[in-house]
Parts: sequence; structure tokens; C-alpha cells
Amino acid sequence: MDGTLRRQIRIGMEVAIVLKKDQGTGRLTHGVVESILTKSDHHPHGIKVRLTDGQVGRVKEIRMVREEPKVSDK
Repeated sequence: MDGTLRRQIRIGMEVAIVLKKDQGTGRLTHGVVESILTKSDHHPHGIKVRLTDGQVGRVKEIRMVREEPKVSDK
């Protein structure tokens, strides 16, 4: 997934983003999504997110989905 659709991105996902300062080189920064900043459903350059370490950039790759442990009622 390329990160241009908001519905594909969830808090807690591991993603690769391009920071504003790295747009010229396309260097990717990896991290976990803390919040989704883009309000629209789609953005051609990637949905803007804030990572848990505070860095902000546009999603270029969705690396993996982190699953929360399931709690059993038993």
C-alpha cells in the first residue's frame, strides 16, 4: 500500500514517511503512527501523519499492521 488513502492508515501502524526536509532526496523515516493529520480521504503525495517520536511526514509505505492482543472473556 502506498499511503495515499486515509482509510488504509490506522493509529499504531508501522509506516515509512518522507519528512519535509527529505522531500528532495525521498529518504524514508520509519516509525509508528501516533495521529493522522490529513483530514481528506485522499492525498496524491501521501497522508500526513505524526509518528510516536513526534516526527511529521507523508506516508509512502505501510510497513505492517500492529495487532493489539485480544482479551478473552473466558
